[in-house]
Amino acid sequence: MMNTFEQYESEVRGYCRSFPAMFTSAKGAWMIDAEGRRYLDFFCGAGVLNYGHNPDKIKQALLAYLMRDGITHSLDMYTEAKQAFIARFNDVILQPRGLRYKFQFPGPTGTNAVEAALKLARKVTGREQVVGFTNAFHGMTLGALAVTGNGFKRAGAGVPLGHTASVPFDGYLGEGTDTLDYFEALLKDEGSGMDKPAAVIVETVQAEGGVNVASVEWLQRLRRITEEHGVLLIVDDIQVGCGRTGAFFSFEEAGIVPDIVTLSKSLSGYGLPLALVLIKPELDQWAPGEHNGTFRGHNPAFVTATAALRFWQDGLLAEDVARKAGLVEKRLTDIVAKHAPGARVRGRGLIWGIEFDDTQLAARISQACFKRGLIIETAGIDDQVLKLLPSLTIAEEELRHGLDVIEAGLREALSVDNVSPAIEAAA
Repeated sequence: MMNTFEQYESEVRGYCRSFPAMFTSAKGAWMIDAEGRRYLDFFCGAGVLNYGHNPDKIKQALLAYLMRDGITHSLDMYTEAKQAFIARFNDVILQPRGLRYKFQFPGPTGTNAVEAALKLARKVTGREQVVGFTNAFHGMTLGALAVTGNGFKRAGAGVPLGHTASVPFDGYLGEGTDTLDYFEALLKDEGSGMDKPAAVIVETVQAEGGVNVASVEWLQRLRRITEEHGVLLIVDDIQVGCGRTGAFFSFEEAGIVPDIVTLSKSLSGYGLPLALVLIKPELDQWAPGEHNGTFRGHNPAFVTATAALRFWQDGLLAEDVARKAGLVEKRLTDIVAKHAPGARVRGRGLIWGIEFDDTQLAARISQACFKRGLIIETAGIDDQVLKLLPSLTIAEEELRHGLDVIEAGLREALSVDNVSPAIEAAA
C-alpha cells in the first residue's frame, strides 16, 4: 500500500511518518483508514479543521454551489461568492467587534498572507526591518522564514534571511522577566543597533513553537510600544484564529486592535485553501496589481467560509470552547501531576501543550496514542511538547475519551517495559 508513496513521493513528506495509515474518509472528530479503523483527530490538519471533518451545513452549501455551476476561479474579478463572504464577514465578525479593515486576498495559504503583510508594512512605512520573536513560526516562504525562529526551517531557505530582528517572546527569559523591557530599550536607544522597524509580527499563542502563550498584559504593552514608536503591529492569527482560543480572533481577550491581521487555515471552514489579510483602511496603499496571486479568487472557499460564519452568529461556540478549555486544563494538570510532575501544561481555548524535559517523550506518547486510535502531534524546537488541537465542535464525550487515551499513552511511554496497548487495555 505504502510503496507508491515511498517510491514516488519526495522524502520531504513528514506527517505520514508519524501517522502511517491510509485514510479514506472522515466525519466530525473522526478519521477512518482503509481497514475501517477509526481515529479520533486531535490534530485537525494543524488547525485547518476547527469545525471538524465534513460539517454538514458547510458541505451542503458547497455542493449546492458546485451543482449550479458557480464560478470556481476568478482571480480578483467580482463574483457573487466573494461579495457574499465580504458582506457576511463584516456583518458577523468585524462590525460587532467595532473593527474596520479592508480585505486583501493573496494566494491561498497562510504564508502568502504573511508575505503580503510584510511587503505592505515595508511599503507603507518606507522601512525595511521587521521584528519577530523567538520560537515564532510564520510560514515556509523566504519572507515568512525570515521572521520564523526555528533554525532547522530557516536553514532550508538556502540563502541569507535578512531585514529582520528577533526578540524574546513572553516567558522566553523565565518567569518574572518582562521581555518587552529589552525590546523597548532597543527602540529607545540610538546605540542599540536596531533600526526602527516597519512592523512587529506576533502570534498571541505560538502554536508550532510549543504552545507558548502570551499574557494579556504583555500583548497590551506590545501594542502600546508599537503605537508610541510608529511601528505597525501584525497579528498572525493563521493557526490560533477562527475561534481556536475561544473568541474568533485570538487578540480579542487583550482588547487590542492590530494594524494588520493574517488569517488562513480554518478560515474556509472546510479544509479548502483560503487566506485573508485584514488591513486598516489608511494602510491600504497598494497600487492595482502590485501584489497578486493566481488563486486569490478561489470561490468554492468563499462559499464554505461564508457558511462557516454561521458558527459565529451568536456566542454559543465561544462559550462552548471556554467550557471545554476548562475541562482540558484540569484533566491535563491532573494527568501531569500523577504521572509526570516535572512537565508543564499551558494553552488557551482548545490549543494545549504538555512540555517535557525529556525531549523524546512527547514523540513516544504521540506514537502510543496513535496505536490506540488517537492522532496527536508534537511541537516545539525539539518536538518536546505534546500538542492538543481538537476540533472546536468535538463532543464532550469524545474529548474525554481522547484525554483518557493521552493518559494511557503517557503511561506506556514512561513504562520501562513498554507494555503493549492490548495488555494495557486489558489491565
